[in-house]
Amino acid sequence: MKTFDLKGTVRKGTGKKAAKAVRTEGEVPCVLYGGSETVHFQTKSSGIRKLLYTPDIYLINLDIDGKVVSAIVKETQFHPVKDVVLHADFLEVKADEPIVISVPVQLEGLAEGVKAGGKLSLEKRKLKVKGLYKHVPERLVVNVESLGLGKTIQVGRLLFDNLTLLDAKNAVVCAVKLTRAARGAAASAAK
Repeated sequence: MKTFDLKGTVRKGTGKKAAKAVRTEGEVPCVLYGGSETVHFQTKSSGIRKLLYTPDIYLINLDIDGKVVSAIVKETQFHPVKDVVLHADFLEVKADEPIVISVPVQLEGLAEGVKAGGKLSLEKRKLKVKGLYKHVPERLVVNVESLGLGKTIQVGRLLFDNLTLLDAKNAVVCAVKLTRAARGAAASAAK
């Protein structure tokens, strides 16, 4: 997993007024959970944007007033119109405790159904997994070479070493859909 360095300072106050004051300074109010105590801190908006506006997942080296901890992004809140980060929650990572994180899916190979005229469609861009952070990959690679026309790959068919998939077993990860051209060719072949 890639790493990302983020610096922050402990917040003096909590609540709506304090959070609004932090945002007017161009910073984002944040909370770190999972340690011996919950830490309320703030970080620069520009630094957190580089972390959040990417499809990659990171193990964050979080430096709060000189104390460095490893963490992952647990949840973020965005402004509904301006697309500005309003708040971020982080979870401290420990080597012996499993974490739950959404990992991007990467499709690999040329599907049989695509060769027959279908269109490959990625239905779930990320899958929620549970495992020790050292076992969590940057991407979950799904091989689609044997996927035929009109067929799907569901979460229940996937297995990854040392990881538990938490999405519904019948959720479709990817599918090869029939195109109009493929339907026309199948109809003319049936005549």
